[in-house]
Amino acid sequence: VQLVESGGGLVQPGGSLRLSCAASGSIFSISNMGWYRQAPGKQRELVATISSGGSTFYLDPMEGRFTISRNNAQNTVYLQMNNLEPEDTAIYYCNAEIKTSTSYIFESYWGQGTQVTVSS
Repeated sequence: VQLVESGGGLVQPGGSLRLSCAASGSIFSISNMGWYRQAPGKQRELVATISSGGSTFYLDPMEGRFTISRNNAQNTVYLQMNNLEPEDTAIYYCNAEIKTSTSYIFESYWGQGTQVTVSS
């Protein structure tokens, strides 16, 4: 199983970016999907999660500026980020709880990360 993120980059304060993460491989089912981020010198933190049924959760500072969504048919999760601030600068990681065709339980998988830099 692989998770591949895309969509990061450099953006000015107040700008927007849309991150995508596609899961591929021997996938039987995907439960929760989410985005985490890690800024330099800080621990990785949760940004947002979305269940297979579409229920969402956001860390407080992101709610209202970030929107998580998913396409179950394409095993893809998105993060629309608006009104970005320099404090949002970090590596953003995709996470998914996946049951493969050979496993009995859901296991956590991570993408390689995509850099988001907010700077003028």
